[in-house]
Amino acid sequence: MNARILLADDDSSLRFVLSQALGKEGYNVRATGNVATLSKWVRDGEGDLVLSDVYMGDECVFDALPAMRTARPTLPVIVMSAQSTVATALSAANAGAYDYVPKPFDLDVLLAAVKRALDGAPDAKTRATAAKAQKDEKLPLIGRSAAMQDVYRVMARVSGTDLTVLIEGESGTGKDRVARAIHDHSRRASAPFVAVSLAGMPSAQIDKELFGPTGRFAQAQGGTIFLEDLDEMPSEAQTRLAGLLHSDDQSERPNVRIIAAAQRSLSALVRQGSFRQDLFYRLNVVAIRLPPLRERLDDVADLARSFLVRVKREGLPEKSIDSAAIERLKAHSFPGNVRELENLLRRAAALSPASVITAREIGEELGQAAREEAVVEETADGLEFAVNRRLAGEFAAASPGLPSAGLYDRLLAEVERPLILQALSATRGNQIRAAAVLGINRNTLRKKIQTLGIRTGRGD
Repeated sequence: MNARILLADDDSSLRFVLSQALGKEGYNVRATGNVATLSKWVRDGEGDLVLSDVYMGDECVFDALPAMRTARPTLPVIVMSAQSTVATALSAANAGAYDYVPKPFDLDVLLAAVKRALDGAPDAKTRATAAKAQKDEKLPLIGRSAAMQDVYRVMARVSGTDLTVLIEGESGTGKDRVARAIHDHSRRASAPFVAVSLAGMPSAQIDKELFGPTGRFAQAQGGTIFLEDLDEMPSEAQTRLAGLLHSDDQSERPNVRIIAAAQRSLSALVRQGSFRQDLFYRLNVVAIRLPPLRERLDDVADLARSFLVRVKREGLPEKSIDSAAIERLKAHSFPGNVRELENLLRRAAALSPASVITAREIGEELGQAAREEAVVEETADGLEFAVNRRLAGEFAAASPGLPSAGLYDRLLAEVERPLILQALSATRGNQIRAAAVLGINRNTLRKKIQTLGIRTGRGD
């Protein structure tokens, strides 16, 4: 069936020329000279594409486009305008137009834009996939793979209990989402859910931060406390936390369910002697291991499409992704897991001019990511040389003895402080963006800012 084009322009001569040209290409054309008629045709379900001038008399098609998008969200719209300024182009994009063609235009250029839009317009199968993606995006976790089904089964069994849960998984696998979903489906759902990062927390702060009158356990009274980054917790702080959790003094133990999380295997850390065995057994009542994305590649398609729904809500253009692009994604190892996939698709949605993300765009994004990783590795080599030189000087100055105690913390502070300052400076003090740049949890960054005494000009 030939595509049907709704043409709107108040210039009758141009309407005639375009109708003839489009008809010769095999399209069925219905033309009007006003926005009101065009809007009615769209609401009535007519047409497979809209080709419209911006201004027709006192009417502006940008005023009508939001309603058209609501009535027909998958209908591609190409706007034409003699006012070919950046403001017009931006207005077209903000109103949800598929493309913008400035007047005067080359007829072949316009016909190519029409063909591109129609080729990229979703068919019934694609629309059904998009509808599923919108439904999936509302779920706390996405994935139908066997690995994720195991996770769902454990979550279902423990959600209705008060058992302590330990979630282990690499960075970016969604440990916080699992914790939140367990809380939201528990009998404590109406009470607070409080998350706190334990990374780098000194033992002296444990009492006040967690168990003080206004501490996190008090804030989570009746609800759930989510203890993140257990594997980054200093040994002294582990000792204090183990003692407090073991305490029989109920004044120190409010009515709170504990969900804990770690990026590394705590049992392996126990064997290495870097994590307290008694604290591990206290927290490892029910264990959930979140698989990395490379172990659940069958979920990539559902995840990718749901992320594109999410970024559209954030104001980015509406995009779909073709099957070849999905296969290109599944060939990637995703060291950054689900978070890496989401950020990659966010960039592709923002930068790709087409409505359909193809394997070529995915390849370009993955290539850019590889180049950025190479720069980081090269920088790390240089940093390693500088650290070795710094350490050699420290030991040489102490010869024939040894450096004073606390060398690890002193050196770590020397590296962390300028690193965090640079990230905050580059992001103008935005801690959410700085944490993303550093690749650490936002709560971890906040804790390190407090510990290192860094003064910030603004918060998140």
